[in-house]
Amino acid sequence: MNIAWLGTPATQDPRRVGGKAAHLSRLAAFLPVPPGFCIFPNGHRLTNRQRRELAENYKQLTRESSLSVAVRSSAIGEDGQRASFAGQYESYLNIQGVEKVAEAVERCIESVYTARAVAYRQSHGLAGQITPVVLVQQFISADVSCVVFSVDPRTGARDRVVVNAAWGLGESLVGGMVTPDLYVIAKNGLEVLATEIAEKQVMTITCPGGTCEIPVPRALRSKPCLTQCQLLQLMSLSADLEARQGWPVDLECVYAAAKFYLVQCRPITTLRQVAA
Repeated sequence: MNIAWLGTPATQDPRRVGGKAAHLSRLAAFLPVPPGFCIFPNGHRLTNRQRRELAENYKQLTRESSLSVAVRSSAIGEDGQRASFAGQYESYLNIQGVEKVAEAVERCIESVYTARAVAYRQSHGLAGQITPVVLVQQFISADVSCVVFSVDPRTGARDRVVVNAAWGLGESLVGGMVTPDLYVIAKNGLEVLATEIAEKQVMTITCPGGTCEIPVPRALRSKPCLTQCQLLQLMSLSADLEARQGWPVDLECVYAAAKFYLVQCRPITTLRQVAA
């Protein structure tokens, strides 16, 4: 089998599909995870058979959603307990058309073999694990993007949730191009303990064939990205996932059409061992 869909047993083993896809596949049954499928390439390039299968599955996915997809790596060893691989592999957003999707898939495969990625694997004792898997999902055009930690990654405090949020798509947030809003929420008291609203200068939006960065409109630069109600939703989600997964979680969520979508759930691999 060259392609398997999220939510099926074939995509729920991280040893087969990598941590990113496996975590999302297991959660897709009860959480708003954008639908999608995994591709298991046989080398650096897609075979003719895989291109035909990709075309068939892409058409099925886009019949049920918008025409745009997100194409991301989910290589074996990625988003595991030892290493997150954050920023090591390529991701492509707002991709349309079978040929463009196939190109993005092959670029994701190539990114697994770059010198930077190889060095990262070696530094984490994962030098032998070079098995690319690519995840193709419905693209969500976010109004707000968030990174959520179910414990405070700065101190190790386990009685609070930390949220970073910025306008638009998540590329400017996870790529460090924007200073995000920071929120700290108490798990037990359901109380927002601290709020730091940043002067958000840039945001990532869709543009033809992908994404681009633009200045944040002046009226939004100092405006909070999230309401208290939305923050409590994120706190509840992160606490629930921490309990289900059995480890502190690092989430990526996007907000669009009055709804949060979960696009990543991985262990916090940099957590400092400090008592709450």
